[in-house]
Amino acid sequence: MSNILAGVFSHGSDYKQLEADLEQSGFDNSDYIVYLTDDSHSPRLVSVAVTDAARAEQAQSIFGNHDAVKTYLIDNMSIHQADYQTVKRFIDAHNRAEIHNSPDVKIKGATDGMDSEVKF
Repeated sequence: MSNILAGVFSHGSDYKQLEADLEQSGFDNSDYIVYLTDDSHSPRLVSVAVTDAARAEQAQSIFGNHDAVKTYLIDNMSIHQADYQTVKRFIDAHNRAEIHNSPDVKIKGATDGMDSEVKF
């Protein structure tokens, strides 16, 4: 069974050029899906079927050339199973499970201000 490399792109990305680059690299029209939505606020999603690490790296390179926001490798999924809702659920679950960097925490030391002996 193949794997799916899913890429998230900004809505203004040129998906026609992405399709052309995938096909020039040897991916068939049946090897990828460009999900088009009417919602201009949601990012564009593209899935590519990859059978080995070399093909995954090749697709990831193409995604990088088209400024992919983030890529996800979904194991044991065929392109026929990669409908929009299934891929989106996988990405949402992956993002919830990912540990995000927290902002820098500043610890303030003791000062010569008020203390517990102040009476009102």
